[in-house]
This record gives sequence, C-alpha cells and structure tokens, in this order.
Amino acid sequence: MTNKIRLKIYALASLSMLATAMFFNIQLSAQTNPEDKNMKEQPLPFDPEQSMKYLKEICDIGTRISGSEGIVKQRVLIKKHFEALGAKVLEQEFKAIQKSTGRPTPMVNMVITWHPTIRERVILCSHFDTRPFADQETDPKKRKGTFISANDGASGVALLMEMGRHMKKLNCNIGVDFVFFDGEEFVFDPDDEYFFGSKHFAREARKNTQTIKYRSAVLLDMVAGKDAKFPIEQNSWWKAGPIVREVWSTANELKIESFKLNEFSRVAVDDDHTALNNGGIPAIDIIDFDYKHWHKLSDTPEQCSGETMAGVAKVLGSWIQRQR
Repeated sequence: MTNKIRLKIYALASLSMLATAMFFNIQLSAQTNPEDKNMKEQPLPFDPEQSMKYLKEICDIGTRISGSEGIVKQRVLIKKHFEALGAKVLEQEFKAIQKSTGRPTPMVNMVITWHPTIRERVILCSHFDTRPFADQETDPKKRKGTFISANDGASGVALLMEMGRHMKKLNCNIGVDFVFFDGEEFVFDPDDEYFFGSKHFAREARKNTQTIKYRSAVLLDMVAGKDAKFPIEQNSWWKAGPIVREVWSTANELKIESFKLNEFSRVAVDDDHTALNNGGIPAIDIIDFDYKHWHKLSDTPEQCSGETMAGVAKVLGSWIQRQR
C-alpha cells in the first residue's frame, strides 16, 4: 500500500457517508435469508494454515522490488503454483520510468485466468512487489534494513494461492481473473509516480473489450493482519458503491466480523483500485489501513493470521458465485 494518500475528509462528506451507511444497514437487516438465494453456492474450503505457509514461502524470498531478482523468483513460484492447478497464466510485460530514477525498469503483471472462454469477468487482485525501503521507520538506519512486507505485499498473493486450490469447486457463472500488479510500491521519493502495474493493466483492458468485459474488481491490500478490521474504504464507496454493498452484505450474512459495515475508513485511500476505476473497471479496496506495521521492518509473518485471510476468502468465494 502506498503512502501517497489523498486526505479527502470533509465535514459534509462525512455526514453524507454516515447517512448512507445508516441506510445501507437498514437494507441489510431487511435482506432475505441467504438460504433463499442460490442453493448451489458452495462454501470455500479455505485452509488458514496453508495460506500462512504460502505467505512465509513468499517472504523467505526476501525483498521483491520491481525489476529485482526477488520478484523474478516470486513470479516463478506463482506461475508454477497456478499452472499446476490448471489455471491459465499470462505474464503482461512492460517497462516503466520512475521520475526519481529516470531509468526504464522492466515490470510484469501476472493474470491468472479461470473459465477463460467466458467474456464477462470479475477480477480479484493485489500488488506483489515490495517497497524499496521501509519508509515509515523513524530511524533512518532501519529504513535500509531488509523489508519483506508480509501483510502489505505477500498477503494478497498468499490468499489467492490458497483460494486457487478450490476455484474449480465453486459454481461460477462468470469468468474470474486473479491479477497481481507490479510497480505499486516502486517509489523512492514522495513525488514519484504510483500504480504502474494497475495503470498498464487498465490500458490493456480497454484495448480488448471485444473478447473480455470486466464487470468489477476487488483489490486485496493488507488482508492478513492479526485482529484486522476492514471498514468501507471511502473511494470504493464513491466510485463503486454497488460492489461495496454486495461484498459487505455477503460478509454480514457469513458473520465475518472483520468487515465493519458500520464504519468508513478514516481516509480516502488511493491504491491500485484508483487506476482501475479511472480506466473504466469498477473496483473496490478491502484494506486494513490501520495496520500498525505498515511500511516497517516489523511487517513480518509473525504479525499475520491465516484466519484473517480465511475470512476474506470466504466472503470472496460466496460473492463470485452470486455474480450473474
């Protein structure tokens, strides 16, 4: 998650969001019993311990900075994992020039495709690169330490790796793509550009609307923290409110308490979902932006929980099966 955030906290907007949230909760309480919906919906048999094994395996690589040996090793791991599960894996290569370096850096998005013949699709996505240094450390010496970024980087990948083991068991009526964005964390200076991978993906998607139509996207960012809380992220609500309602309603039905349907995020977060929304793909962000180890050397597997990932994955498993 980047620290370039637009702090759009206005008094009138906050009052409007509070009123909207109250109406949203009234709607939730009036919903029908989930058993009256699709009787073929399959619960996702997500294994928390296995997801933590994946997370640790990723962190054992070390730093995974865009263009580095570490991120190449991670790509090999991801490709091998999903191809063994029968998914189609596409590597979307491109180059990006960061303002502060002035040099082209090779980057690669990874697109994992399930049910590839279906035109209408949804996206579950995460960035998979790490920040070059831990910029939130107050001690300048610590900023040069090895930053493995367990929750902010590895968690989204680990969750989708474990979810991928069960995708063929789900009754999906639409296509599903897992997308891993490169270049989200490739930032050296506050004025640098952000979201290289998601911007590139959105541009490419616009070129291919005849064969693929992306209906919606859910971004996963810092989804493994112990005691994580996922309030409704403000930009997600304004840009893709219907998707927010679907996802948080599903969490409410499944009694996944980490999703806080009574709360909005303290700030409006700019993240990879910003680039997708700007590119015409309605997208939301499931994010624990109060994670206290964000961009610190202490963001290690010990701060993460497979149970947290399992809760998020179960919501997504039900949500994608309800897409028509």
